[in-house]
Amino acid sequence: MNGATALINTLADCGVEFCIANPGTSEMHLVQALDAVPRIKSVLALFEGVCTGAADGVGRMTGKPAATLLHLGPGMANGIANLHNARRGNAPMINIIGNHPNYHVGFDAPLTSDIDTLARNFSCWIKSCSTSETLAQDGADAYTASLRQSTGTTGQIATLIMGADAAWGDSRGPVTPNPEPVRATVNETAVITVANILSKGGKTAMLLENQGAEQAAMEVASRIASKTGCRLLNGTFPARVDGGPGRVSVERLPYFPEQILAALKGTEHLILVGGEIPASFFAYRGIPGQMVPEDCKVSRLSFIEEDSCEALQRVAERVGAMQSEVTRFQKADIGKPTGELDHKSTIQAIAATMPEDVIVCTDSGGGNAAYPFCQNTVPNSWLSLTGGAIGQGGPCATGAALACPGRPVLALLGDGGAAYTLQCLWTQAREQQNVTTVIFANNSYNILNVEYARLGVENPGDIANSLFDIGNPEIDWVDLAKGFGVPGAKAESAEDFCTLLEKSYATPGPFLIQAGTSLQR
Repeated sequence: MNGATALINTLADCGVEFCIANPGTSEMHLVQALDAVPRIKSVLALFEGVCTGAADGVGRMTGKPAATLLHLGPGMANGIANLHNARRGNAPMINIIGNHPNYHVGFDAPLTSDIDTLARNFSCWIKSCSTSETLAQDGADAYTASLRQSTGTTGQIATLIMGADAAWGDSRGPVTPNPEPVRATVNETAVITVANILSKGGKTAMLLENQGAEQAAMEVASRIASKTGCRLLNGTFPARVDGGPGRVSVERLPYFPEQILAALKGTEHLILVGGEIPASFFAYRGIPGQMVPEDCKVSRLSFIEEDSCEALQRVAERVGAMQSEVTRFQKADIGKPTGELDHKSTIQAIAATMPEDVIVCTDSGGGNAAYPFCQNTVPNSWLSLTGGAIGQGGPCATGAALACPGRPVLALLGDGGAAYTLQCLWTQAREQQNVTTVIFANNSYNILNVEYARLGVENPGDIANSLFDIGNPEIDWVDLAKGFGVPGAKAESAEDFCTLLEKSYATPGPFLIQAGTSLQR
């Protein structure tokens, strides 16, 4: 057995189910190994940004890493934007990046680059000196690293840079998987401090992020809120939140900094559960970078690597909240809109037609704005654009559909972001995934118009307007989808949009809807 086959067998034994690949010459022995180990499903993507974004989607929906297979430094570089998003969302992932044999690196062949330096930007674990005898154990260690939460924002991405000689050399075979890591327990002092703050009353809020945004943790937090009167919040762009009727009702922080400050106005104490102090997405003159009102104190219950759910249970016991009620989203009837397809009717159509247990992936301002209006319709899982690098929504939807083939998936994309990674449609067609892609086609980087106006510029000049305009020439998204093997149609009215959404959900396979609206990208 060679090193590559030992590696793939080990990853399969660990629990890796998918390898999302765009391979090159340096990875041919690994391709051969994937052929020999069908326990891992191999999925081809036409662009590395689709590989990494899809692996992100798998990680968010399963809690386990998918593997990517990328070709040397340039291949990895093509995937870095969505690796950045995955890092910000703390999604588990294993990148396998093929490299020249050690003896060939010094010859400065055309594809030679400093892969380690690039990988440090998003990796919590890197190995680049594997041999054929260590490669299997390195794979097991990469899997373990991807499940170990990390302090700060280093994420859970393990990067195994595999020289071709490690892949083709002889190996003693696969290794036994390592024990899975366990979250650290929160210090009792933090639990007592937070319980005392909550018991005193006042205007207190808990910001629930990462594990704190999982349903089990939010259930306990909701009991605490019912008992103490504290307010519950999620961050603006959580990696995953399960919502809809029957799920825990929690507010989400808005996007613009003045909106966040307004939402938190009057808060006397902010308690962090699994996350950090909210920061403004961008810096603006005269506005603070950290979104905490003046005179608001900040305390921490748990860090990202600690067990937030267990810590919340201990707090609940201390404040006598274990039997308190949980506030949940309630079902409401939302009628289908009619008439012009505008911001309001688009969101109403999405909410009114959502199928049960849908997974929603957003890569647009309009998609994010739809979230609160969809929580009284059907149970759903909502995957946000965590790192701000557009081009995530379509690939993430592809990965979510791989991970959960029995659930419908809805991708809400702006036309600006969709242009980055539209190759994901080809993989959706090849895998016959039930993904509905909605593109808000306003022919503009409209969010930049908003940001430009925030500078006080009321009348942008011709150059500025040209840099925000993607309608010259106008993009025909339906024709592009057809070229990738995905049927589609254009929605000209609210009635059209509702009909196409329902048709897409009822028909197996992927479908694209081009919706001409004034929504932000």
